[in-house]
Amino acid sequence: MTARIEAAFARCRAEGRAALVTYVMAGDPDPETSLAVLKALPKAGADIVEFGLPFTDPMADGPAIQAAGLRALAAGQDLRKTLALVARFREEDRDTPVVLMGYYNPIHSYGVPAFLEAALAAGIDGLIVVDLPPEEDDELCLPALAKGLAFIRLATPTTDAERLPAVLANTAGFVYYVSITGITGTATPDFGRVAEAVGRIRPHTDLPVVVGFGVKSGAHAAEIARGADGVVVGSSLVDALHRSLDAENRAQAGSVEAVAGLVRELAAGVRGVAKA
Repeated sequence: MTARIEAAFARCRAEGRAALVTYVMAGDPDPETSLAVLKALPKAGADIVEFGLPFTDPMADGPAIQAAGLRALAAGQDLRKTLALVARFREEDRDTPVVLMGYYNPIHSYGVPAFLEAALAAGIDGLIVVDLPPEEDDELCLPALAKGLAFIRLATPTTDAERLPAVLANTAGFVYYVSITGITGTATPDFGRVAEAVGRIRPHTDLPVVVGFGVKSGAHAAEIARGADGVVVGSSLVDALHRSLDAENRAQAGSVEAVAGLVRELAAGVRGVAKA
């Protein structure tokens, strides 16, 4: 299943640019709108999609994504329904990689073996499970890799040279560098320091290095794209969707376009930076 992720980065390299990775929350604000948003992302310029798994205690997520998760949970979204949305997405799109991003508790409750089979059947390509450190690789990482699912790790500004090999040991798909210390969507990264950090990671892995947290505009995306293999944008897209909802958090006629329009801006920023 990691072939789709590898093919996406290969296409971007062939085009001489970084990849655009977009994050949205599954089931926000309702399943049908969420599916429509998911389908719109690749058409607007996303190369890889991260689909958030709603959870009640998202320790790494800022206010925007926390609120999106609560909206999704209020609408009845769960892990089983999230996989069903991906399966419906795959009926039309067989090429765009989909990475499920979330926390371990819903997966543990589902049962790891059953979850992995269901994820493969739905068309998931990789997992980002932010609360499982390398010391817990036996829980999910190694079984996922054995099934052909990429297990994608986060490296942060506090990941030092001693810790980095453990973080990278069983990583597949790509390495996700968190550009700030703290939670999502709360600060703008120092672009110079981000480029330096990516440079420190590259000698330790052959995987693409993508950068996320704090990217809010096409200009930000372009700055990150100069030094990274990919740019991740999440909170800004979740915010764009939220702003389009009515007072009862119901989708409006322009809700999908609110997200797609921002993705087009971000894609233009990424594609505007030529890479050797």
